[in-house]
Amino acid sequence: MGIFNALKSQLIDIIEWLDDSSDTMVYRFYRPENEIMNGARLIVRESQVAAVVNQGQLADVFLPGMHTLATANLPILSKLQGWKYGFQSPFKAEVYFVSTRTFTDRKWGTKNPIMLRDAEFGPVRLRAFGSYAVKVKDPAVFLREVAGTNSRFSVDEINDQLRDLITTRFAEALGASKIPALDLAGNYGQLASLISTKIEPDFATFGMDLVKLLVENISLPPEVEAAMDKRSSMGVIGNMAAYTQFQTANAIGDAANNPGGIAGAGVGLGAGMAMANQFMQANNAAQAPQSVGGMAPPPLPGAVSYFAAIDGKQSGPMDQGAIQQAISQGKLTPTTLVWSQGMAKWTPAGEVPALSGFLASVPPPLPPA
Repeated sequence: MGIFNALKSQLIDIIEWLDDSSDTMVYRFYRPENEIMNGARLIVRESQVAAVVNQGQLADVFLPGMHTLATANLPILSKLQGWKYGFQSPFKAEVYFVSTRTFTDRKWGTKNPIMLRDAEFGPVRLRAFGSYAVKVKDPAVFLREVAGTNSRFSVDEINDQLRDLITTRFAEALGASKIPALDLAGNYGQLASLISTKIEPDFATFGMDLVKLLVENISLPPEVEAAMDKRSSMGVIGNMAAYTQFQTANAIGDAANNPGGIAGAGVGLGAGMAMANQFMQANNAAQAPQSVGGMAPPPLPGAVSYFAAIDGKQSGPMDQGAIQQAISQGKLTPTTLVWSQGMAKWTPAGEVPALSGFLASVPPPLPPA
Protein backbone atom coordinates (compact mmCIF):
# COMPACT_ATOMS: atom_id res chain seq x y z
CA MET A 1 0.00 0.00 0.00
CA GLY A 2 2.88 2.29 0.83
CA ILE A 3 4.43 1.59 -2.58
CA PHE A 4 1.10 2.38 -4.32
CA ASN A 5 0.78 5.68 -2.45
CA ALA A 6 4.35 6.58 -3.37
CA LEU A 7 3.65 5.87 -7.04
CA LYS A 8 0.38 7.80 -6.84
CA SER A 9 2.14 10.80 -5.37
CA GLN A 10 4.49 10.81 -8.34
CA LEU A 11 1.51 11.27 -10.66
CA ILE A 12 0.61 14.68 -9.20
CA ASP A 13 2.31 17.27 -11.37
CA ILE A 14 3.13 20.82 -10.49
CA ILE A 15 2.69 23.21 -13.38
CA GLU A 16 4.29 26.65 -12.95
CA TRP A 17 6.39 29.25 -14.75
CA LEU A 18 9.24 31.17 -13.20
CA ASP A 19 9.88 34.05 -15.58
CA ASP A 20 13.60 34.79 -15.68
CA SER A 21 13.34 37.18 -18.65
CA SER A 22 12.24 40.76 -19.05
CA ASP A 23 10.53 40.50 -22.44
CA THR A 24 8.52 37.24 -22.50
CA MET A 25 4.80 37.79 -22.90
CA VAL A 26 3.64 34.17 -23.43
CA TYR A 27 5.25 30.89 -22.35
CA ARG A 28 3.87 27.45 -23.23
CA PHE A 29 4.46 24.95 -20.44
CA TYR A 30 6.24 21.89 -21.80
CA ARG A 31 4.84 18.41 -21.04
CA PRO A 32 5.88 15.17 -22.78
CA GLU A 33 3.07 14.34 -25.18
CA ASN A 34 1.20 17.29 -23.62
CA GLU A 35 -0.16 14.95 -20.93
CA ILE A 36 -1.28 16.44 -17.63
CA MET A 37 -2.09 14.17 -14.73
CA ASN A 38 -5.47 14.36 -13.04
CA GLY A 39 -5.15 16.40 -9.87
CA ALA A 40 -2.11 18.30 -11.07
CA ARG A 41 -1.37 21.53 -9.21
CA LEU A 42 -1.31 24.72 -11.30
CA ILE A 43 0.54 27.59 -9.67
CA VAL A 44 -0.15 31.01 -11.18
CA ARG A 45 1.88 33.86 -9.73
CA GLU A 46 1.09 37.54 -9.56
CA SER A 47 1.47 39.28 -12.93
CA GLN A 48 0.49 36.00 -14.65
CA VAL A 49 -2.57 34.21 -15.90
CA ALA A 50 -2.69 30.64 -17.17
CA ALA A 51 -4.78 29.48 -20.13
CA VAL A 52 -5.57 25.81 -20.74
CA VAL A 53 -6.01 24.96 -24.44
CA ASN A 54 -7.47 21.67 -25.58
CA GLN A 55 -7.47 20.61 -29.22
CA GLY A 56 -6.87 24.17 -30.31
CA GLN A 57 -9.71 25.63 -28.24
CA LEU A 58 -9.34 27.80 -25.17
CA ALA A 59 -10.82 25.83 -22.29
CA ASP A 60 -10.21 27.83 -19.10
CA VAL A 61 -8.27 30.83 -17.83
CA PHE A 62 -6.84 30.79 -14.31
CA LEU A 63 -5.98 33.90 -12.30
CA PRO A 64 -3.12 34.13 -9.75
CA GLY A 65 -3.25 31.42 -7.08
CA MET A 66 -2.84 27.62 -6.78
CA HIS A 67 -5.38 25.50 -8.64
CA THR A 68 -6.07 21.77 -8.81
CA LEU A 69 -6.75 20.54 -12.31
CA ALA A 70 -9.72 18.21 -11.84
CA THR A 71 -13.11 17.64 -13.41
CA ALA A 72 -14.85 19.85 -10.87
CA ASN A 73 -12.95 23.00 -11.74
CA LEU A 74 -12.51 22.33 -15.45
CA PRO A 75 -16.12 22.33 -16.68
CA ILE A 76 -15.27 23.65 -20.14
CA LEU A 77 -12.42 21.17 -20.57
CA SER A 78 -14.63 18.32 -19.35
CA LYS A 79 -17.23 19.25 -21.93
CA LEU A 80 -14.61 19.38 -24.68
CA GLN A 81 -13.18 16.00 -23.68
CA GLY A 82 -16.65 14.46 -23.46
CA TRP A 83 -16.14 12.69 -20.10
CA LYS A 84 -19.37 11.38 -18.70
CA TYR A 85 -18.07 9.91 -15.49
CA GLY A 86 -15.09 12.13 -14.67
CA PHE A 87 -11.51 11.23 -15.42
CA GLN A 88 -8.72 9.63 -13.45
CA SER A 89 -6.19 9.18 -16.24
CA PRO A 90 -3.83 11.77 -17.79
CA PHE A 91 -5.38 14.11 -20.31
CA LYS A 92 -3.86 15.99 -23.21
CA ALA A 93 -3.91 19.78 -22.99
CA GLU A 94 -1.63 22.76 -23.36
CA VAL A 95 -1.02 25.33 -20.67
CA TYR A 96 0.00 28.83 -21.72
CA PHE A 97 1.25 31.32 -19.16
CA VAL A 98 0.55 34.93 -20.16
CA SER A 99 2.47 37.71 -18.47
CA THR A 100 0.26 40.59 -17.38
CA ARG A 101 3.13 42.77 -16.17
CA THR A 102 3.75 46.19 -17.72
CA PHE A 103 6.47 46.20 -20.36
CA THR A 104 8.17 49.57 -20.08
CA ASP A 105 10.73 51.60 -22.04
CA ARG A 106 9.45 50.56 -25.45
CA LYS A 107 10.61 53.01 -28.14
CA TRP A 108 8.68 54.61 -31.00
CA GLY A 109 9.65 57.16 -33.62
CA THR A 110 8.90 58.43 -37.10
CA LYS A 111 10.69 56.58 -39.89
CA ASN A 112 10.14 59.52 -42.26
CA PRO A 113 9.37 63.20 -41.56
CA ILE A 114 5.73 64.21 -41.15
CA MET A 115 4.62 66.95 -43.57
CA LEU A 116 2.56 69.66 -41.90
CA ARG A 117 1.42 73.22 -42.62
CA ASP A 118 2.59 75.61 -39.91
CA ALA A 119 1.13 79.10 -39.45
CA GLU A 120 4.58 80.71 -39.08
CA PHE A 121 6.93 78.60 -41.19
CA GLY A 122 4.50 77.33 -43.81
CA PRO A 123 5.00 73.71 -44.95
CA VAL A 124 7.40 71.99 -42.55
CA ARG A 125 8.75 68.49 -41.99
CA LEU A 126 8.77 67.22 -38.40
CA ARG A 127 10.36 64.19 -36.79
CA ALA A 128 9.37 62.82 -33.39
CA PHE A 129 10.25 60.02 -31.01
CA GLY A 130 9.37 58.85 -27.54
CA SER A 131 8.63 55.81 -25.39
CA TYR A 132 5.60 53.85 -24.24
CA ALA A 133 4.54 51.12 -21.82
CA VAL A 134 2.16 48.29 -22.70
CA LYS A 135 0.55 45.26 -21.05
CA VAL A 136 -1.78 42.38 -21.90
CA LYS A 137 -5.35 43.30 -20.97
CA ASP A 138 -7.31 40.32 -22.36
CA PRO A 139 -5.19 37.12 -22.37
CA ALA A 140 -7.71 35.13 -24.41
CA VAL A 141 -7.81 37.76 -27.20
CA PHE A 142 -4.04 38.15 -27.08
CA LEU A 143 -3.46 34.40 -27.48
CA ARG A 144 -5.99 34.14 -30.27
CA GLU A 145 -4.99 37.27 -32.23
CA VAL A 146 -1.28 37.68 -31.57
CA ALA A 147 0.72 34.95 -29.87
CA GLY A 148 -0.96 31.93 -31.49
CA THR A 149 0.76 28.62 -30.72
CA ASN A 150 4.29 29.98 -30.21
CA SER A 151 6.07 28.23 -27.38
CA ARG A 152 7.56 31.57 -26.32
CA PHE A 153 6.39 34.99 -27.52
CA SER A 154 8.37 38.14 -26.68
CA VAL A 155 7.33 41.78 -26.75
CA ASP A 156 9.93 42.46 -29.45
CA GLU A 157 7.90 40.36 -31.89
CA ILE A 158 5.03 42.85 -31.81
CA ASN A 159 7.05 45.99 -31.12
CA ASP A 160 7.22 47.05 -34.81
CA GLN A 161 3.45 46.74 -35.21
CA LEU A 162 2.77 48.78 -32.09
CA ARG A 163 5.33 51.41 -33.08
CA ASP A 164 3.72 51.85 -36.52
CA LEU A 165 0.31 52.26 -34.90
CA ILE A 166 1.62 54.92 -32.54
CA THR A 167 3.39 56.79 -35.35
CA THR A 168 0.26 56.84 -37.49
CA ARG A 169 -1.96 58.10 -34.68
CA PHE A 170 0.70 60.64 -33.71
CA ALA A 171 0.69 62.14 -37.21
CA GLU A 172 -3.11 62.39 -37.11
CA ALA A 173 -3.14 63.96 -33.65
CA LEU A 174 -0.38 66.42 -34.53
CA GLY A 175 -2.16 67.58 -37.67
CA ALA A 176 -5.49 67.97 -35.86
CA SER A 177 -4.00 69.87 -32.91
CA LYS A 178 -2.99 72.93 -35.02
CA ILE A 179 -0.27 73.70 -32.47
CA PRO A 180 2.46 75.99 -33.91
CA ALA A 181 5.82 74.29 -34.35
CA LEU A 182 7.54 76.60 -31.86
CA ASP A 183 4.89 75.81 -29.21
CA LEU A 184 4.99 72.03 -29.48
CA ALA A 185 7.53 71.60 -26.67
CA GLY A 186 5.00 73.00 -24.19
CA ASN A 187 2.25 70.63 -25.36
CA TYR A 188 3.90 67.19 -25.30
CA GLY A 189 1.51 66.06 -22.59
CA GLN A 190 -1.53 67.18 -24.57
CA LEU A 191 -0.31 65.36 -27.68
CA ALA A 192 0.38 62.18 -25.70
CA SER A 193 -3.16 62.28 -24.30
CA LEU A 194 -4.66 62.75 -27.78
CA ILE A 195 -2.64 59.84 -29.17
CA SER A 196 -3.58 57.54 -26.27
CA THR A 197 -7.27 58.23 -26.83
CA LYS A 198 -7.01 57.58 -30.57
CA ILE A 199 -4.95 54.41 -30.24
CA GLU A 200 -6.90 52.66 -27.45
CA PRO A 201 -9.27 50.81 -29.84
CA ASP A 202 -6.31 49.65 -31.96
CA PHE A 203 -4.57 48.11 -28.96
CA ALA A 204 -7.83 46.55 -27.75
CA THR A 205 -8.08 44.47 -30.94
CA PHE A 206 -4.84 42.78 -29.82
CA GLY A 207 -6.05 42.29 -26.25
CA MET A 208 -3.52 44.87 -25.07
CA ASP A 209 -3.60 48.16 -23.20
CA LEU A 210 -1.42 51.23 -23.75
CA VAL A 211 -0.43 52.02 -20.17
CA LYS A 212 1.68 55.12 -20.82
CA LEU A 213 2.84 57.13 -23.80
CA LEU A 214 5.56 59.79 -23.72
CA VAL A 215 6.54 62.26 -26.44
CA GLU A 216 10.21 62.98 -25.81
CA ASN A 217 11.13 65.21 -28.74
CA ILE A 218 9.70 66.83 -31.87
CA SER A 219 12.33 68.35 -34.14
CA LEU A 220 12.50 70.44 -37.31
CA PRO A 221 14.86 69.60 -40.21
CA PRO A 222 18.55 70.46 -39.55
CA GLU A 223 18.60 73.27 -42.14
CA VAL A 224 15.55 74.94 -40.54
CA GLU A 225 17.09 74.62 -37.09
CA ALA A 226 20.33 76.18 -38.41
CA ALA A 227 18.36 79.14 -39.81
CA MET A 228 16.58 79.55 -36.48
CA ASP A 229 19.93 79.51 -34.66
CA LYS A 230 21.19 82.32 -36.91
CA ARG A 231 18.01 84.29 -36.29
CA SER A 232 18.44 83.84 -32.53
CA SER A 233 22.07 84.92 -32.78
CA MET A 234 21.04 88.13 -34.53
CA GLY A 235 18.59 88.83 -31.75
CA VAL A 236 21.29 88.33 -29.11
CA ILE A 237 23.72 90.64 -30.95
CA GLY A 238 21.14 93.44 -31.20
CA ASN A 239 22.82 96.51 -32.78
CA MET A 240 24.78 95.06 -35.70
CA ALA A 241 26.72 98.32 -36.35
CA ALA A 242 27.89 98.50 -32.73
CA TYR A 243 28.84 94.82 -32.82
CA THR A 244 30.89 95.31 -36.02
CA GLN A 245 32.63 98.33 -34.46
CA PHE A 246 33.46 96.31 -31.37
CA GLN A 247 34.83 93.36 -33.37
CA THR A 248 36.94 95.65 -35.57
CA ALA A 249 38.41 97.45 -32.57
CA ASN A 250 39.36 94.14 -30.99
CA ALA A 251 41.02 92.98 -34.23
CA ILE A 252 43.11 96.18 -34.46
CA GLY A 253 44.11 95.85 -30.81
CA ASP A 254 45.16 92.23 -31.25
CA ALA A 255 47.25 93.16 -34.29
CA ALA A 256 48.90 96.05 -32.43
CA ASN A 257 49.89 93.74 -29.58
CA ASN A 258 51.91 91.48 -31.90
CA PRO A 259 55.73 91.97 -31.74
CA GLY A 260 55.85 93.23 -35.34
CA GLY A 261 52.63 95.25 -35.19
CA ILE A 262 50.04 94.72 -37.89
CA ALA A 263 52.67 93.72 -40.43
CA GLY A 264 54.17 91.26 -37.96
CA ALA A 265 50.77 89.64 -37.60
CA GLY A 266 51.08 88.57 -41.24
CA VAL A 267 48.36 90.76 -42.65
CA GLY A 268 50.57 93.54 -44.07
CA LEU A 269 50.21 97.28 -44.01
CA GLY A 270 47.46 97.28 -46.64
CA ALA A 271 45.33 94.93 -44.57
CA GLY A 272 45.91 97.10 -41.54
CA MET A 273 44.69 100.17 -43.40
CA ALA A 274 41.64 98.22 -44.56
CA MET A 275 40.88 97.27 -40.98
CA ALA A 276 41.20 100.89 -39.86
CA ASN A 277 38.93 102.01 -42.71
CA GLN A 278 36.37 99.38 -41.73
CA PHE A 279 36.46 100.70 -38.18
CA MET A 280 35.82 104.27 -39.35
CA GLN A 281 32.93 103.14 -41.55
CA ALA A 282 31.36 101.21 -38.70
CA ASN A 283 31.76 104.20 -36.39
CA ASN A 284 30.07 106.54 -38.90
CA ALA A 285 27.28 104.02 -39.48
CA ALA A 286 26.55 103.85 -35.76
CA GLN A 287 26.28 107.66 -35.47
CA ALA A 288 24.59 108.73 -38.75
CA PRO A 289 21.00 107.96 -39.84
CA GLN A 290 20.08 105.51 -42.57
CA SER A 291 19.40 106.86 -46.10
CA VAL A 292 16.93 105.64 -48.65
CA GLY A 293 19.57 103.90 -50.73
CA GLY A 294 21.93 102.68 -47.98
CA MET A 295 24.33 104.13 -45.41
CA ALA A 296 24.29 107.92 -44.82
CA PRO A 297 27.16 109.82 -46.55
CA PRO A 298 30.07 111.23 -44.56
CA PRO A 299 29.97 114.94 -43.69
CA LEU A 300 31.47 117.44 -46.22
CA PRO A 301 33.49 120.50 -45.16
CA GLY A 302 32.59 124.05 -46.18
CA ALA A 303 29.12 125.38 -46.95
CA VAL A 304 26.06 123.44 -45.89
CA SER A 305 25.00 120.93 -48.49
CA TYR A 306 22.07 118.58 -48.61
CA PHE A 307 21.29 115.10 -49.82
CA ALA A 308 17.86 114.49 -51.28
CA ALA A 309 15.78 111.38 -52.06
CA ILE A 310 14.79 112.06 -55.67
CA ASP A 311 13.06 109.41 -57.80
CA GLY A 312 13.72 106.78 -55.13
CA LYS A 313 17.48 107.40 -55.20
CA GLN A 314 19.91 109.36 -53.12
CA SER A 315 21.14 112.56 -54.84
CA GLY A 316 23.83 114.95 -53.62
CA PRO A 317 25.61 116.55 -52.04
CA MET A 318 23.74 119.62 -53.36
CA ASP A 319 24.78 123.23 -52.65
CA GLN A 320 22.40 126.18 -52.79
CA GLY A 321 22.66 126.52 -56.57
CA ALA A 322 21.92 122.84 -57.15
CA ILE A 323 19.04 122.96 -54.70
CA GLN A 324 17.47 125.96 -56.44
CA GLN A 325 17.86 124.27 -59.80
CA ALA A 326 16.22 121.06 -58.50
CA ILE A 327 13.36 123.13 -57.09
CA SER A 328 12.85 124.99 -60.34
CA GLN A 329 12.79 121.73 -62.25
CA GLY A 330 10.17 120.34 -59.89
CA LYS A 331 12.45 117.54 -58.69
CA LEU A 332 12.67 118.84 -55.11
CA THR A 333 9.34 119.66 -53.46
CA PRO A 334 8.30 120.41 -49.87
CA THR A 335 7.65 116.67 -49.37
CA THR A 336 11.05 115.54 -50.68
CA LEU A 337 13.17 113.91 -47.92
CA VAL A 338 16.49 115.71 -47.33
CA TRP A 339 19.37 115.26 -44.94
CA SER A 340 22.44 117.31 -43.99
CA GLN A 341 25.22 116.98 -41.47
CA GLY A 342 23.83 117.63 -38.00
CA MET A 343 20.29 116.52 -38.80
CA ALA A 344 19.00 113.59 -36.73
CA LYS A 345 17.06 111.97 -39.57
CA TRP A 346 15.74 112.43 -43.07
CA THR A 347 13.14 115.24 -43.04
CA PRO A 348 10.72 116.68 -45.62
CA ALA A 349 12.31 119.77 -47.25
CA GLY A 350 9.33 121.96 -46.33
CA GLU A 351 10.11 121.38 -42.63
CA VAL A 352 13.77 122.46 -42.92
CA PRO A 353 14.01 126.21 -42.12
CA ALA A 354 17.09 126.73 -44.34
CA LEU A 355 15.17 125.45 -47.36
CA SER A 356 11.76 126.92 -46.70
CA GLY A 357 12.83 130.28 -48.25
CA PHE A 358 13.76 128.60 -51.53
CA LEU A 359 10.54 126.64 -51.63
CA ALA A 360 8.41 129.70 -50.82
CA SER A 361 9.65 131.49 -53.96
CA VAL A 362 8.41 128.70 -56.21
CA PRO A 363 4.96 129.47 -57.63
CA PRO A 364 2.27 126.82 -57.19
CA PRO A 365 1.29 124.65 -60.13
CA LEU A 366 -1.04 126.16 -62.72
CA PRO A 367 -4.69 125.34 -62.25
CA PRO A 368 -6.27 123.06 -64.84
CA ALA A 369 -7.62 124.76 -67.97
